Amino acid sequence: MKILWAPWRGVFLTEKKDICIFCEKPKENNDEKNFIFSRRKYVFGMLNKYPYNSGHLMISPYRHVINIEDLTKEEWNDMIDLLNDCIKAIKKIMSPNGFNIGFNIGKIAGAGYEHIHLHIVPRWLGDTNFMPILSETKVISEHLEETYKKLINYFK
Repeated sequence: MKILWAPWRGVFLTEKKDICIFCEKPKENNDEKNFIFSRRKYVFGMLNKYPYNSGHLMISPYRHVINIEDLTKEEWNDMIDLLNDCIKAIKKIMSPNGFNIGFNIGKIAGAGYEHIHLHIVPRWLGDTNFMPILSETKVISEHLEETYKKLINYFK
């Protein structure tokens, strides 16, 4: 296997997991640093700092909720409204061919944090090219800061 230098990934692997980013990051009031691009009454949207693809977004309630069935109707409605706005934004600024949208609930399902959050992953024809298959390498084609700037301008 060839090695692609990706120091940002090392930060994820060594990052303390004793705090819940979905509880703590919104309290910091440093949205640019935390890539929070939208705040609603019950939920907020932020870029995934360790994305599967360019434009990988997450939507989470402010309230610490582990089980999806414990979301209130207000949280669900706010989440779906922001989801719709995120889809419109990503379509306009990135022109993907499709999306993967979903929840990872519980550690066994891949949840890095047990705080409900919805993933929105834009997909393009060819984004599953030879790199992951032959080289075990994923290429993220746009820097988080660039994506964040586009989203902030859209949501203003």
